[in-house]
Amino acid sequence: MAYLQLQGIEKEFGNVRVIRGIDLEIKQGEFIVFVGPSGCGKSTLLRLIAGLEETDGGKLMLDGRDITDQPSSKRDLAMVFQSYALYPHMSVFENMSFALKLAKVDEAVIEEKVGRAAKILNLTDYLQRTPKELSGGQRQRVAIGRAIVRAPKVFLFDEPLSNLDAALRGQTRIEIAKLHRDLGATTIYVTHDQVEAMTLADRVVVLRDGRIEQVGTPLELYDRPANQFVAQFIGTPQMNIVPAKDLQALVNSTALPVQPDGFIGMRPENISLCAPGKSMLNGKVELVEALGAETLIYVSTDSAVQLVARQIERTELVVGSAIGLHIDVDAAHLFDAAGHITRTGAARETLVH
Repeated sequence: MAYLQLQGIEKEFGNVRVIRGIDLEIKQGEFIVFVGPSGCGKSTLLRLIAGLEETDGGKLMLDGRDITDQPSSKRDLAMVFQSYALYPHMSVFENMSFALKLAKVDEAVIEEKVGRAAKILNLTDYLQRTPKELSGGQRQRVAIGRAIVRAPKVFLFDEPLSNLDAALRGQTRIEIAKLHRDLGATTIYVTHDQVEAMTLADRVVVLRDGRIEQVGTPLELYDRPANQFVAQFIGTPQMNIVPAKDLQALVNSTALPVQPDGFIGMRPENISLCAPGKSMLNGKVELVEALGAETLIYVSTDSAVQLVARQIERTELVVGSAIGLHIDVDAAHLFDAAGHITRTGAARETLVH
């Protein structure tokens, strides 16, 4: 049974319809991630759930209770923002306990709850410090701790790692994953970073123009995208998608069932390189990105198609090198002229030893 239900949620700002009839069911204990390009409505949808914006249509149900018209303070939700929003003159302990003190919770209970949250977040040694004495990652953990002590039914995160540098983002992402596992709390997390989505989520909700494009586990979206938008949004580097007419020799030789004016989608790992003249596609190397654990090779084919291939081996290829490309046609995704999927490529098999 759904723990949090969004039924036909609508939101308009003036004459602009930013949320367009969202239906979504979230189970208790799930970690749900909203992703999508800037302006897709993901943060607005989170604010509607939190009660920070009023809905213009639809219904919100939490644990069997209609919270659509409830004020934010009555929804039993806790939100962590992109900005830490800490009180600079208060200690870490005071920041984390502030909401409990306003609610006139017993001092002993406050001590116990803050102490437990601080232990979970490795903040025990910093409880008497002020925010200016903390690093960015520590400040974000304080903001998360402030939410934990309230023991809400749902945690809401609005791009909480955006202000952190790359190293801290990775570290804090791991901490959030561990926190979710330890608390088992229902969590909705908004991000534009698909790496966060792929690594944190039980299910990912891909949004575009105020609508849901697809909902599924990270690998379901990667292996079986519903359309061209999802296929290119999920995955780094993004899927190569080429008009079939630009790969006509490949289509003819492999009998790919691509529709007229359709498109062929190829993940970078499904393109391998070989000596020129040894395959149906040939081209020249435009760029080599040696990333250590993997190498990305950008190629311009003889028919001016731009492709990127991923390989785990290092390469001696340089810009301008002539190269052949082999396409794993079984793994190719096919789309019609409107971008709807007509055939999903075979997913990589899991090896069992």
